[in-house]
Amino acid sequence: MEPKEVVQAWVEAFNKADVDQIVSFYSDDAINHQVANDKVVGKEAIRARFEEEFTSAEMVCIVEHIFQDGDWAILEWRDPLGLRGCGFFQVQYGKIVFQRGYWDKLSFLKQHGLPIPQE
Repeated sequence: MEPKEVVQAWVEAFNKADVDQIVSFYSDDAINHQVANDKVVGKEAIRARFEEEFTSAEMVCIVEHIFQDGDWAILEWRDPLGLRGCGFFQVQYGKIVFQRGYWDKLSFLKQHGLPIPQE
């Protein structure tokens, strides 16, 4: 699959909160770095992060645009509560090897009534 197709399928699995399907899109040593959080490395760490996130909040990704440039797909998204963000996915041999996401964590926590960490 082309990177854009991988991300389209990833979004479908994400919107079903299907962690097994989501994780199947990653290479064994993939890196997922949502800049608002610590990066996670490897399928099992990525699985654990998604399990934790889907347990704490109902998340929906509404695609605004998906662009492809070589082995990269760029996802511009919003959710039903008005949060917006973007994600960059490097895909090699049909698997995500690197993902980076940009979104406002404080807005996300407030919208979902989750605790705000005190530093």
